[in-house]
Amino acid sequence: MAIKLASNAYGKNAVNLSKIIRHKDYHEFRQISVNVSLEGDFETVHTLGDNSQVLPTDTQKNTVYALAKEHFVSSIEEFGICLASHFFSNNPQLSKCKIEITEHLWNRMLADGRPHPNAYISGGAEKHITSITQSRREIEITSGIKDLLILKTTDSGFEKYIKDKYTTLKETTDRIFATNCEISWLYQTAPADFTSAFHDIRATLLNVFGDHKSLSVQHTLYAMAEKVLEKFSIVKEISLEMPNKHHIPFNLQQFDMENNNEIFIATDEPYGYITGTVIRD
Repeated sequence: MAIKLASNAYGKNAVNLSKIIRHKDYHEFRQISVNVSLEGDFETVHTLGDNSQVLPTDTQKNTVYALAKEHFVSSIEEFGICLASHFFSNNPQLSKCKIEITEHLWNRMLADGRPHPNAYISGGAEKHITSITQSRREIEITSGIKDLLILKTTDSGFEKYIKDKYTTLKETTDRIFATNCEISWLYQTAPADFTSAFHDIRATLLNVFGDHKSLSVQHTLYAMAEKVLEKFSIVKEISLEMPNKHHIPFNLQQFDMENNNEIFIATDEPYGYITGTVIRD
């Protein structure tokens, strides 16, 4: 029976990097985590222990820090493209290089109503993410958002679903809709300004979530994705993960009190998990 190496990759994960970009009147603080993954002609390192084609993962880590000095000056997408190009152009044994970057957001503090020049406050759990995949034929650029916790108190319902002998869930026309989103979109053409494109797409997603008359999580997921594809021709497809963070009405009748959708039990687990990818036909 013949045995051979199938798919394989290696790289360096969780390269955590902070940078101060010193402008004339203020400091810009950036904090990112970078994953590097390389695919290519690495059969002999597995089968023979021959390391002659291997770029050490420690070198990959050092490259991220070194290139950040001159090249991490704007969007994480542009820095990711720079890293992928560097590894790919300097290592002919590669067939694919994938760079994933997660940015932990910081906002400038307000002092007397104005942004402080060098003091920051955490932007919360939300993160800006990107994935750059370069091969011999093409480069794919994906951007998105992770840990986007959003909620609305009305304009959400869930009715007319399948009911069987195990169903206890009550229909509702008015409920809390809360979700911790992960959203990613694939560019079919690179925008002139990745940062502006990101903020415009994010704003569109939030506007639809807030205004949509939701009949289910799936209903709103599709509406959010549809609007992005309608509004931004640079986007080829968009994927959303929308776990349903349940808020269950508490039974106040046991205390001879009415609960008019005012008091809820917030639960973390178990939770509904809804995903979808919307593409251009």
